[in-house]
Amino acid sequence: MSKEILIVDDSPSVRRMVSMTLQQAGYTVAEAVDGAKGLEAAKARRYDMVITDQNMPNMTGIEFIEAYRSDPGSKGVPIIFLSTESEGGLKERARSAGALGWIVKPFEQEKLLAVVKKVAG
Repeated sequence: MSKEILIVDDSPSVRRMVSMTLQQAGYTVAEAVDGAKGLEAAKARRYDMVITDQNMPNMTGIEFIEAYRSDPGSKGVPIIFLSTESEGGLKERARSAGALGWIVKPFEQEKLLAVVKKVAG
């Protein structure tokens, strides 16, 4: 059975690129258009991993992580940030909120797959 990964990003092109990359590697992918929709999806079903952007309407990536981590069902689900931002303070806030790692956009497909394989198996 393939691992299920939730992608939370307001950019259709980024969601499509991440989704295609992961699906070609055998992962099952669900998508959410912003942090609020991502939170609904993540609470409705348990995913093997979540990949989230930071800058989104309705709820930022950090707000999404904080809200999701307040749910006991999120325990053990790794979260990776995929963002254009790479400022150290933001990375630290993301880690404090419960993110496991950070990938900077634009991303290399091989790097994304390596991180997903390491984190989600």
